[in-house]
Amino acid sequence: MSCIIAPSVLAADFSNLAAAAADIDDSGAEWTHLDVMDGSFVPNLTFGPKMAADLRPHTSSVFDVHLMVWRPEDYIDEFARSGADYITFHAEAAVHSHRILQSIRKLGKKTGISIVPATPVILIEELLPLVDLVLVMTVNPGFGGQVLIPECLEKVKTLVLLREKKGLSFLISVDGGINETTAAQARAAGVDVLVAGSAFFNARDKKALVSQLKGR
Repeated sequence: MSCIIAPSVLAADFSNLAAAAADIDDSGAEWTHLDVMDGSFVPNLTFGPKMAADLRPHTSSVFDVHLMVWRPEDYIDEFARSGADYITFHAEAAVHSHRILQSIRKLGKKTGISIVPATPVILIEELLPLVDLVLVMTVNPGFGGQVLIPECLEKVKTLVLLREKKGLSFLISVDGGINETTAAQARAAGVDVLVAGSAFFNARDKKALVSQLKGR
């Protein structure tokens, strides 16, 4: 099965996000990645649940909400109501990750956990049976347009082995510095979902780029 492509609207023109949603749909990408930043957990601010809710009627794309915020438990309910399909939060930003994952599941949403480049996979190993998605950050989060840290792809390989060993079925996603070249490296490591921001929205032919990212 080819990778799922999840363009990140962080790299889109915020004054015309409906057009960005149309570009994603027209390109053949399956998901829309929504980076939510609080200016504290990461050094940037983006948007809240209202933006997701306003964008929801413009696309049938899967909404992949990535919470880069402290106290992610405070945001779960609102993003669930705003139309999120996956809700992913950072292991580094939460104490009671198990409880938060249960809360997301009770709301009927897919669960996700994410780790930054400095965090080892072992930190989330006990949570793997509870998640639908593991998001491996391949840059230090906060800004788009960064270069992928290749060592982070070793975590993908570790997760692939753990998934097989434990008989689990979570998806493995990577976010940061994904382009035509690094996508091939990520696919070789075993990823299921590729988040692409600048590469997608700067591409003249977005449909061709999506095919390239999938390795077609």
